[in-house]
Amino acid sequence: MARNQWVSVLAAAAIGATALGAGVAMGAVPAYLTAALGDKARPPADSSRDVARKPAELLALGEVKPGQKVADFMMGGGYFTRILSPTVGPKGHVYAYQSAEFIKFRAAYGTEQSSVVADYKNVTPLTAPLSAVGLPDGLDLVLTVQNYHDLHLKAFPPGTADAVNQQVFKALKPGGIYLVADHAAAAGAPATVADTLHRIDEAIVKKEVEAAGFKLVAEDKMLANPDDPHTANVFQPAVRGKTDQFVLKFRKPK
Repeated sequence: MARNQWVSVLAAAAIGATALGAGVAMGAVPAYLTAALGDKARPPADSSRDVARKPAELLALGEVKPGQKVADFMMGGGYFTRILSPTVGPKGHVYAYQSAEFIKFRAAYGTEQSSVVADYKNVTPLTAPLSAVGLPDGLDLVLTVQNYHDLHLKAFPPGTADAVNQQVFKALKPGGIYLVADHAAAAGAPATVADTLHRIDEAIVKKEVEAAGFKLVAEDKMLANPDDPHTANVFQPAVRGKTDQFVLKFRKPK
C-alpha cells in the first residue's frame, strides 16, 4: 500500500476517538490477545461472536497483560472470562463474578460459572450479593460488558450502582482500570429504561463512576452502531446482537 493510502487509513481509524483518549490503533492488539482468542478451551459458540464483539480490541483498550489480576464483573456465560484466563496466563488470575441475585433468578448462571472454572486453573468464582461483591484488593482491571444497566433494575435497592462502583474503586490498585461497555439508551433517557429496554444512557454511567473517584480517560466507538434507534429492547430480533454500544475507560488515580 502506498504511503499516502496508509495515511488516509490511519486518519480514518482515528475518527471516533475522543479528546479524552485515542481508541485502539491499527496493529495495537498484542499477540497474546490474538492467541487467547484461539484458545482451544473456548466453545465455538463463543468464537463465532468475536467479529461482532471485538474482544481483543476491547481488552487492548483495557491494557490487559500477562501476569495481571483482573475481574470479569457479571460474567454471564463466561465469554470474556475464557479470553482473560489465557491472556493473564499462569502467573495472573481472573476473578469471575456472578451475583447471588442473578444466580437465584437464573440457575444456569451458576452452572455456566462452574463450567468455566472447571476449564481454567487460574479462575476463581465469586458469587456474593451485589451489596458485598467480595472483589480482592490489588486488581489491575475490572471489566463489565453489557451489564452495568442491570445495577439499575428495580429488583435492586436504590444506590446499588453507587455501592458497586465504590467496591470496584477499593478493589483496583492505584492506576487500575474500570472498563465499562453497555447498550446505549437515547441521550437523556432515565435509568429506569434498564428494566424496559436493558439499556442505559452513557451520561449516567459517567456521572456515577466518576462520583466514586474514578477519572474518565477514554471513550471508544468500536462497538457503535448509528443505525440502532436506541428505543428497542435489546432482545428484540431486529436489534439483538446489533445494538449501539458505548465503551468507557475509567482509571483509579495514582
